[in-house]
Amino acid sequence: MTDDEILEEVRKNRTAHAAQFNYDLRAIYDDLKKSESEHIRNGYEYVEPPVTHISANQTLQPTVTALRRFRSATQ
Repeated sequence: MTDDEILEEVRKNRTAHAAQFNYDLRAIYDDLKKSESEHIRNGYEYVEPPVTHISANQTLQPTVTALRRFRSATQ
């Protein structure tokens, strides 16, 4: 993996934030939701992520590339 200054800074900040909560995922989540609520109260717009409906079986379907590789390997 290449050294990217931006990624290094993001990872450093993420680790520092997690360390504040002793790496407790629930506490980290609660803090992020609290921060999100504060931003919304301060007038920032919150955009819901798009909802994609995937059926249970659809996630198991191979991709076109995987099918091509499988077919070429079995011929």
